[in-house]
Amino acid sequence: MRDLVTLKKHAALFDGMSQALGLDLEEEAIAGRLQFDEISEAVLRCSRCAHPGPCATQLSSGATDLAMAPDYCRNSDLLGFLQDTTV
Repeated sequence: MRDLVTLKKHAALFDGMSQALGLDLEEEAIAGRLQFDEISEAVLRCSRCAHPGPCATQLSSGATDLAMAPDYCRNSDLLGFLQDTTV
């Protein structure tokens, strides 16, 4: 099992990437486009990513208007789906 520090780090990265793509995970869940267990799975996928450093650097640089998640993002399909279904 992943340790709590790692999970918190990747939860923040997933949330940060979502925000940089113009998504609000809480709103997505309320609207029914994202289930809470999908958020947990996304954080676990993120925790298995080989590129958390570049991701954190990109997000810390203030990226707020990304068109899409980076190619290496293990959640790019989910995030792309949410972008497509968000009105």
